[in-house]
Parts: sequence; structure tokens; C-alpha cells
Amino acid sequence: MQLEEKAGILAGKVWEYLNENGESTEKEIMKGIKVRRATELYLALGWLLREGKLNESGTEEEPKFSLS
Repeated sequence: MQLEEKAGILAGKVWEYLNENGESTEKEIMKGIKVRRATELYLALGWLLREGKLNESGTEEEPKFSLS
């Protein structure tokens, strides 16, 4: 699987999770979409940010994400 395809699939999972659960932390999202590496999560978050579909709030130590 190529990186772009993987990013798109992960972004879809994050979008679905946030759509169902609302604002969530990194740890909550990672557990909810079943990824072990933060790099995978941030690959998906970057995709959603680029598309303008993601908001960030919370603190630097514990950011929270929600859909735009």
C-alpha cells in the first residue's frame, strides 16, 4: 500500500471516529481507530487539516481535535 493511499484510509477512519464521538484527544482517537504509532495518527490529521476538515483546541500537552 502506498503512503498516499494509507493516509487517505487513516484520514477516513479519523473522520468517522470524530463524527461519531466529537472532540477527542490523540490517545482517544488512536485507541478508537486502533493505531499504535502516533506518526500514523498525524499522517491522517495532516490530511484532514489540509482539506479544512479539522479543528484543534486544548493545550500543547493535550491537544483535542474535532471536525470543522
